[in-house]
Amino acid sequence: MTKVKTFASPLKIFQAKKELEELDAMVNKFIEDNKVQKIVSVSDTSTSDDNGATIGLIRVLAYE
Repeated sequence: MTKVKTFASPLKIFQAKKELEELDAMVNKFIEDNKVQKIVSVSDTSTSDDNGATIGLIRVLAYE
């Protein structure tokens, strides 16, 4: 059965690289802790404020 897990991370100006590394670590920890054997897909999308500035990132992991 395919399951989906969503992770979110705020992005601050000049700190995006660090925040992306933290998001990667969060996803990797989830995969390890839950003994995920098969990843079906990983998808990223950004969130924005009223002015169109990117303020966050959402990563969706589909796995079995």
